[in-house]
Amino acid sequence: MSEEVEYTEAFCPRYQRAVEIIGRRWSGAILRAMLRGATRFGEIRDVVPNLSSRMLSERLRELEAEGIVERVVIPEKPVRIEYRLTEKGRALNEVVEALARWADEWIGTERRAAAG
Repeated sequence: MSEEVEYTEAFCPRYQRAVEIIGRRWSGAILRAMLRGATRFGEIRDVVPNLSSRMLSERLRELEAEGIVERVVIPEKPVRIEYRLTEKGRALNEVVEALARWADEWIGTERRAAAG
């Protein structure tokens, strides 16, 4: 194999883009909250400790621009806004859960080893 082919296999632009999208600060936590049923702005903010309203708003806009989240206006009085995962967003469930399992196994282990 040539170096160029090995480099291409090691660095896939689509993979890198995916990591950048879900790896942004707070994005993973927001996605996990939404995968578990949170749809309203306040619900998402309440289940993610230390997440500011400004940052949540920014991340929701980014996820919406990526086609992962859709903003739904419910014409009630008062008007209600919900955020729902699109099919593309729901497809991240396996990824998010796999990362959660990895973190449970390995992140806690590193902390215990460092403390020990």
